[in-house]
Amino acid sequence: MRVLVTGASGLIGASLCARLAADGYEIVRVLHRAGAAPFRGLPPVLLDMAKALQTQDWSPHLIGIDAVVNCAGVLQDSAQESTGGVHAGGASALFAACEQAGVRKVIHFSAIGVDRLQPSAFSATKLAGDQALMARDLDWVILRPSVVLGRPAFGASALFRGLAALPLLPVMPSTGRLQVVQLDDGLAPVLHFLRPDSASHLALDLAGPEALPISKVVGLYRRWLGSRPAGEFTLPGRVAAGLYRVGDAAALLGWRPPMRSNAAKEIVRGAVGDPQAWITATGIQPSSLEAALKLNPATVQERWFARLYFVKPAIFTVLPFFWIMTGIISLTTGWRRGVDLLVGTAIGPLAEPAVIAGALADMAVGALIAWRPTSRLGLFGAIAVALFYAIAGTMLRPELWNEPLGPFLKILPILVLHFVALAVLEER
Repeated sequence: MRVLVTGASGLIGASLCARLAADGYEIVRVLHRAGAAPFRGLPPVLLDMAKALQTQDWSPHLIGIDAVVNCAGVLQDSAQESTGGVHAGGASALFAACEQAGVRKVIHFSAIGVDRLQPSAFSATKLAGDQALMARDLDWVILRPSVVLGRPAFGASALFRGLAALPLLPVMPSTGRLQVVQLDDGLAPVLHFLRPDSASHLALDLAGPEALPISKVVGLYRRWLGSRPAGEFTLPGRVAAGLYRVGDAAALLGWRPPMRSNAAKEIVRGAVGDPQAWITATGIQPSSLEAALKLNPATVQERWFARLYFVKPAIFTVLPFFWIMTGIISLTTGWRRGVDLLVGTAIGPLAEPAVIAGALADMAVGALIAWRPTSRLGLFGAIAVALFYAIAGTMLRPELWNEPLGPFLKILPILVLHFVALAVLEER
C-alpha cells in the first residue's frame, strides 16, 4: 500500500513515516523544503502546501497513491508560514484532488477543541480544513490530538523539557489544563484506519487519560530528568505578554519558537477532550505521561538538550548583537581607536577603508546569523571573519596577544561559541 504523507518532517509526520515504513507501507513524503532527516524509501515531493492551492498542484503526486495522511500544520502566520494556506487552502485543494483521483482513504490530523472554540487563526483554519474534508465524498477520518509528547523533542515536547531544567518554574497566567497524548498513541490510530475494513466518517479526540496543569506536566519531566521539585512563580501578565511578543518577533526572523501570541490564545482554552470515542473505535488505551516517562528513562543526551534549550535562544540573541554592535562601534565611538591601531602597520595608508570594511563585514555576519534561513551561512562567515582577524592581527599587531584585556585571546572562546551555535542550530 502506497501512502502519501504531508508534513512529513514534523513531529507527528516524521515518526509516522518511520512507523509506516517499518510496517511495510510505501511512503511518499511531502516536504516543505529539502534537508529533512535521511529516509529510506521513495523520493520525497518538495511542495509548499501554503502555495499548493489548486487541485492540479496535487494531482501529479497522487498517481499510484492508495491513501493520504495529512500531518501538516503551522502554529502561526509569519513571513515563511501561513495557517490559512496550510490548514485550509492547501488542505482543501489536496482533498479535492484526492476525490478527483479516486484516492478514497484520507486521514487528517487536526487539533483538539477546534470544533468547540476557535480563539486564534490556528484553530479557526484547522476547523476550516476539517469542514473541507467532511464535505468531500471520501472515506475520511479526522484525528484531533491534544498536545503530543514523545521521545522526539520539538515544539511543546521540547519546551516542557527546557522548563523542567530551570532552577525555578515560571508559570504563565491563565493557562488551561492539558490531556497530553503520547506520540505512539497518536500514531496507532493511523495504522488502524488505513486497514481496508476500518470505519470512516469519524472525528475523534486523541486525548490522554489525565487533565494536568502545565506545572504538573513540567514537574513530571523534571522528575524524569532526575531533578528535585522546583519552586514556582507566576509571571505577571505584562511580562508574559512581553515574552509572547518576543516569540512573535523571533518568528518574523524565521525562527519557530513555541511561545507566540497564537499559543497564548490557545493555551487559555487548554487542550482537553473526551477520548472515549477514540478508545471505542480503535481499542487503543492511551498511556498517561507518568507511565510513558517511566518506560523510557532519560539519557544524558536528553538532560543536555533540556539544559541547552534556553541557552540556544540566548546564543542566537547574543551573537547577532555582538557582531552588529561591533560594526556600529567601529564606525562611531570606536572609529579613531580602530584607525590608530592600523596606522604605522603595513596597511597604514588603507587604515580607514580597512576599518570600514571590517565594520560592514561584522554587521553583515550578525544580520545573517539573526535571520534563520541564513543563520548557518552567517555562523560560518563569522568563523571565517574571526579567523581572518586573528591571522591578520597577528601579522600587523602581534603585541595585542599580550594585552591584559586579551583582545586577541577572546577570539578563541568566540570561535568555540560559534561552533556550539552550529551544533544546536537544527530544530528537528
